Amino acid sequence: MKILHTEWSDGLGGQEKRVLMEAAGLSRRGHETALVCREGARIRGEAEGLGIAVHTVPMRKPYDLDSMIRLRGFLRKNRFDVVNTHSGVDSWIGGIAAKLAGVPVLVRTRHLNIALKRNPLNFIHYLPDMYIACGDNMRQNLVESCGFPAHKVVSIATGVAPEFFEVRRSREARAKYGLDRGAPVIANVGILRSVKGHEVTLRSVQRVVDAVPGVRYLIAGDGPRQKALEDLARELGIVEHVLFTGFVEDVREVYALSDVVVLSSWSEGLPQSVLQAMAAGVPVVATRVGGVPEVVVHGDTGLLVEPGDHEGLAQGIITLLRQPEAGKRLAGRARELVMKEHSAEHMLDQIEQLYERLLKNKKEC
Repeated sequence: MKILHTEWSDGLGGQEKRVLMEAAGLSRRGHETALVCREGARIRGEAEGLGIAVHTVPMRKPYDLDSMIRLRGFLRKNRFDVVNTHSGVDSWIGGIAAKLAGVPVLVRTRHLNIALKRNPLNFIHYLPDMYIACGDNMRQNLVESCGFPAHKVVSIATGVAPEFFEVRRSREARAKYGLDRGAPVIANVGILRSVKGHEVTLRSVQRVVDAVPGVRYLIAGDGPRQKALEDLARELGIVEHVLFTGFVEDVREVYALSDVVVLSSWSEGLPQSVLQAMAAGVPVVATRVGGVPEVVVHGDTGLLVEPGDHEGLAQGIITLLRQPEAGKRLAGRARELVMKEHSAEHMLDQIEQLYERLLKNKKEC
């Protein structure tokens, strides 16, 4: 198959990394894959480094006619079998261009667990042959809350790359960040956006430090909220306990040195940082949002707290630090779950079969 992914985002978070994983993975399986993105997008360099062909269009806004015309011409020239869109803007541009170019199959992957308004004004939501939701909770939301036909929405959870199952815990890795070899380390991994709720993590710090002296927090990632979060850390008087790492090229090093990984998001699909931490064998405390409870089963594969509950988050962290054997048991069961149900190959199997089925159905019509 010839498969084109479109991505409007300029960032490089979990969504963009899933796009790369899908494109590179299906390329390894013998399919021809390509990516359309914006000129300065970070995903561009990553894709090119993986050997994925990249085409750029401006994608300034949903109704960017110039980008639609350019993309329609590109699609007609290259005769793709499948176009898979991912973000809001590129779903308009890519979806309309795909239909105008006569591409047989149009798929949209929905990465965010936020309602989509399905009405005549948002006609773009009627165009895809199938929606991929990144978890069962997201699929349920699209069908029951947003009115999407059940037969047009499938759940395919994000897979975890094999290298995350090979992470070896290493206190020596802490030297890179100037951390004391014996200090407990709590990590929050992810792009610094409002929806990720990093302020909740920061508000948990003082209570954890009071209970377990010497604890250090790593806020691993960059993004538009970095300065506001650094200001909040100063306001809370916790600067000496928190390290903002900025963008981390190889996030496995963070899991290798962490004792606990936290997720304090207000909304999620099925976050890669949680799945990666679980694959790496690090115990997790996460907010009960979106698809998180599908993998973090409270008291079995991790601990759950309500969104915004920094006191509950702190208590979960303290529990895992004071009861390391219990944490190991949770982490062990979590790793088994991810290995069985959320590997990258399992995800690729489902996506490949979906594309093939949709394409076969179109050819038979």
